[in-house]
Amino acid sequence: MRIIQALKSIGESGSLVFYQNQKITQLGKSGKINEAIKIFESMTSRNTVTWNSMISAYAKNGRINDARNLFEQMPLRNLVSWNTMISGYLHNDKVHEAAELFERMSRRDLFSWTLMITCYTRNGELEKARILFDQLPDKRSPVCWNAMIAGYAKNGRFEDARRLFDKMPVRNLVSWNSMLAAYIQNEEMGLALDFFDKMSERDVVSWNLVIDGFMQIGDLDSAMQFFQRIPSPNVISWVTMLSGFARYSRIDEARRIFDQMPMRNVVSWNAMISGYVLNYQIDEAIILFEQMTEKNAVSWTTMINGYVRIGKLEKARELLNLMPYKNVAAQTAMISGYIQTMQMEEARQIFDEMDTRDIACWNTMIAGYAQCGRMDEANKLFKQMFRKNIITWNTVIAGYAQGGEMNKALRIFEKMEEKNIVSWNSLISGFTQNGLYMDGLRHFVLMGREGKKPDQSTFASSLSACANLAALQIGKQIHHLVVKIGYVNDLFVGNALITMYAKCGRILSAEQVFNDIDNTDIISWNSLISGYAFNGYGKDAIQLFQEMLTEGLNPDQVTFVGLLSACSHAGLIDEGLKLFKYMTEKYCIEPLAEHYACIVDLLGRAGRLEEAYQLVMEMPIKANAGTWGALLGACRLHKNLKLGKLAAEKLLEFEPYKTSNYVLLSNIHAEAGSWNEVEKVRMLMKEKGVEKQPGSSWIEIKNQVSVFVSDDSVLPRTVEICEMLKALMAQMRNVEYMPELALAYWNLDDLCEGIA
Repeated sequence: MRIIQALKSIGESGSLVFYQNQKITQLGKSGKINEAIKIFESMTSRNTVTWNSMISAYAKNGRINDARNLFEQMPLRNLVSWNTMISGYLHNDKVHEAAELFERMSRRDLFSWTLMITCYTRNGELEKARILFDQLPDKRSPVCWNAMIAGYAKNGRFEDARRLFDKMPVRNLVSWNSMLAAYIQNEEMGLALDFFDKMSERDVVSWNLVIDGFMQIGDLDSAMQFFQRIPSPNVISWVTMLSGFARYSRIDEARRIFDQMPMRNVVSWNAMISGYVLNYQIDEAIILFEQMTEKNAVSWTTMINGYVRIGKLEKARELLNLMPYKNVAAQTAMISGYIQTMQMEEARQIFDEMDTRDIACWNTMIAGYAQCGRMDEANKLFKQMFRKNIITWNTVIAGYAQGGEMNKALRIFEKMEEKNIVSWNSLISGFTQNGLYMDGLRHFVLMGREGKKPDQSTFASSLSACANLAALQIGKQIHHLVVKIGYVNDLFVGNALITMYAKCGRILSAEQVFNDIDNTDIISWNSLISGYAFNGYGKDAIQLFQEMLTEGLNPDQVTFVGLLSACSHAGLIDEGLKLFKYMTEKYCIEPLAEHYACIVDLLGRAGRLEEAYQLVMEMPIKANAGTWGALLGACRLHKNLKLGKLAAEKLLEFEPYKTSNYVLLSNIHAEAGSWNEVEKVRMLMKEKGVEKQPGSSWIEIKNQVSVFVSDDSVLPRTVEICEMLKALMAQMRNVEYMPELALAYWNLDDLCEGIA
């Protein structure tokens, strides 16, 4: 009797453990990790499956360190435990940790090898994957071969994939489909169709791959022809067709496909609703949503996303509140909607109320704070995250760069274990946008040394740095690299090259780049027009503008800034005034402060200061620092001290902490001999805590940019530099060129000593 009771007790206990193990697995998959932990901790009896289930739950929810700690605490591990932990690292993009664990395994099965090969291929480390593949103890199973083929395909090496496929001793249908997918992923539809025709056996997956391939390249008619040939299309076949037509805005045809489906499941309904949302037909989407007898989390999330897309956040919030089981995706969509409208407190409220957050949710919230300049809040969340991916790190770098905090951006960058092209681009563009051009170029070089290939964004930022430094030789070297890597026909890079050559004074080279671009856009034309303006070629700018109109392109606000600036620098007063009128009357472009600044500069350079001042006072928009700065420049040029003083004082209202404004105002007073006013300016600077930054200049010799700072005596050859400067000054006097020292920036301390 006791034996029977004991066996019964063991049976009941075993059933309970089995149920609890299943529950942990389910909760882990649904993101309810805290509930899974409670069950695990409450269990009086655990088996190996329990531990494995909890490790998997942690890993699926981004808590990979907790998973590893649990793995190390296990009283007894089996092969599944090791594979589960490696799979967790794969899920969390921790390739090196997976490799370390793989090396520790005393026994491996086919799944272990396949996992590790997939880890390496997903990370782009194909050589390591191939070494592992070649070490396989059993080469007969197609599983690892298929994983390696898929890895080559995902990394764009379909020729290597084909060579491996041809060597396979045994091929199954998955092998053939993997190779077919390789061609399709690389948009080699001709080769894919040839391969498809050679397949002795096909299943519905084969047909669906080809249909999806046609959809990727926008050939919807061929996709339809293939679809009609499928012996037995499944739900995925129908959904692929439906989604493809919706993606290309052929929503009526998508709806016909939906209506013709012999069987519909929740995936079909969701695909149709998603199609309506994608095409901003939210009313049709909600009708379909309300007709659904069975809705899942995707259904609710799609509708919430739809309302967010059209800015109806109240409707989106209503749906979220009605949702039976709120999931992370729906809540993240709502957070994203609030962030887009800068409602950060509402976004944070939802974030704080979430039971479970995935990495995308954290990244969305951090990006929101970064976009609105609240980097302190972004950094707090960044530090709280259990799991960070490369997007997280890049978001914080970009946020600090956007706010001008490049030291912090650099510190984050240097802490990254792995960096991708976006990481480098965020840093390099940050340096360039914040005027730290040398640092931008320095990191461009470091990027190359670390074996990272630059892309369009890298080249554009680096060329911008060269343009602002007038570093022609470095810019030309980057141009050679552009050609070598294969971005010579890239419009984004081409436009950056035009600007670089123009700002370096090589307008003919800028023209050559412009002429070599196959399909110029408005930015290309604007870049060359601005280049002509920068180099004083006003008539060339106007002629190019006429050619642009002949090509059928409409000018924008930037076009006219370039044109008006060109007229100003070339002294083309009448032409400039006509273009300004043309802009407002012909193209109905409302002038910005930049346009008015150009006209003020145009009139001012011609000595028509009263007209320039009158324009500033009568502008329909408030004059900004650029407008007053243009007037001040004209006043200095024509020695109108009274108006110059007024312009300088207005300039200080806009930029109270900009050193050069105080220096300019001091110059105005010094020109008038008002030394008491000069002293007042000096005292005002001290009150504001403004210090004069030393002047600097740079020169490019033998591909190296050297920077010189005023009063700098730390350079090793300072004495020789000073002697050379004296010699140059003597040569300038010999050719009767004397700098206008009265208009130079005064050293205020020296000036005050002179007064005393």
